[in-house]
Amino acid sequence: MAIGQFKDVEAGEINGLEYLEKPLIAEEQNVVHENDHETDKSNDESGSIWMVLLCTFVAVCGSFEFGSCVGYSAPTQSAIREDLNLSLAEFSMFGSILTVGAMLGAVTSGRIADLIGRKGAMRLSAVFCIIGWLAIYFSKGALSLDIGRFSTGYGIGVFSYVVPVFIAEIAPKNLRGGLTTLNQLMIVTGSSVAFLIGTIIPWRALALTGLVPCIFLLVGLCFIPESPRWLAKVGLNKEFQVALQKFRGKGADITQEAAEIQIYVETLQSLPSTRILQLFQQKYIRSVIIGVALMVFQQFGGINGISFYASETFASAGLSSGKTGTIAYACVQVPITIMGAMLMDRSGRIPLIMVSATGTFLGCFLAGTSFYLKDHNLLPEWVPILAVGGVLIYIASFSIGMGAVPWVVMSEIFPINVKGVAGSLVVLVNWIGAWAVSYTFNFLMSWSSSGTFFVYSGFSVMTILYVAKFVPETKGKTLEEIQACINS
Repeated sequence: MAIGQFKDVEAGEINGLEYLEKPLIAEEQNVVHENDHETDKSNDESGSIWMVLLCTFVAVCGSFEFGSCVGYSAPTQSAIREDLNLSLAEFSMFGSILTVGAMLGAVTSGRIADLIGRKGAMRLSAVFCIIGWLAIYFSKGALSLDIGRFSTGYGIGVFSYVVPVFIAEIAPKNLRGGLTTLNQLMIVTGSSVAFLIGTIIPWRALALTGLVPCIFLLVGLCFIPESPRWLAKVGLNKEFQVALQKFRGKGADITQEAAEIQIYVETLQSLPSTRILQLFQQKYIRSVIIGVALMVFQQFGGINGISFYASETFASAGLSSGKTGTIAYACVQVPITIMGAMLMDRSGRIPLIMVSATGTFLGCFLAGTSFYLKDHNLLPEWVPILAVGGVLIYIASFSIGMGAVPWVVMSEIFPINVKGVAGSLVVLVNWIGAWAVSYTFNFLMSWSSSGTFFVYSGFSVMTILYVAKFVPETKGKTLEEIQACINS
């Protein structure tokens, strides 16, 4: 999943977003009475903060929708196959076509967000998701299921770009880290909620629950302003001034910040466009290889296969009910993701990804061992324990590092003049990997359940070796220092 896409935008490290580091409230230039000034400033700051928080809450409804779409297939596999008489290949297509739609959505998201605005792009995404959920709800066969799943995939592909960009463009520096973490947290929460609710309600009803965050989003968008940066970019100067004033407070002086944004827009428009072939020049190729390799290791470690079909995996391991394992899976994701976000800047990127990859290896190895024991009728009482324990260790380890760190490293290793094109390439590789793994998972499990998890554990080992040898630590380093490490 491309849940960390454009992390560089969130961090204010791309496309000259230095202006985002300005204080939330501009300092008053004329002080008449100190106490009155402090009171007015506090009121302005409180009002503007609430506007930023409201806008973020509305935007992350899209993140929650992203998670709901991703988490839908896991608790519904057996019920959908039974009700609609789907073959294994047909359900595998249904599960994986989400990533095909998301791939297309991610590739077109930047142009859409620039053409119709951040709010317009979120509205379009919500409409695609609503159409998709309704198609799934009314499905009578595989075709309508696939159309619905593809439509929701396109919607979340656009969400994966526009939500973090919108938050980055409205949030001040002192709040941006927490608010952008909320984006990823809501994706995981949406997935976990879908897992939990899917164990107690029918699959058609679960599809209807996917409409709820879309409705909240569409209603909320009617009450929040557009991104000031986008308004400035398209030349809507009056609307730009009004929106910026709403975000900074009624009494705030926005003159300097507005001027800086205008200068930024002019500078951005004067930059030459970068073509994808330029990425293969000697000065960029190592960064490209690192970014692509991290995404390959992230996806081919098996995350989308394991998460998309978790319930059936637990059931095939001999667990009396796949729902029990699915509930445990859902409960593990959220707290571990929070822990990973807290450790990101404390422990460094490389230690976190090494620990995470070690954990995913252990989890896959234990799950593979459980299926090996089952195939050879050895220690039958240990089979479900090892399977559930292995998958839970895997998802916990993935959530703490492998899920987010590759995106953070990707945002930090590319020079600013090629970040847009390089980011698009890396995102495309990520979604292709997501499709390949989610489509082939059920076929691999039919071939050899133990072999499937041992293959995934092998990719975790390769991740450890590759990161230890080729990936530089980026924590606390400037772009120039990172480039020197890569090209040395």
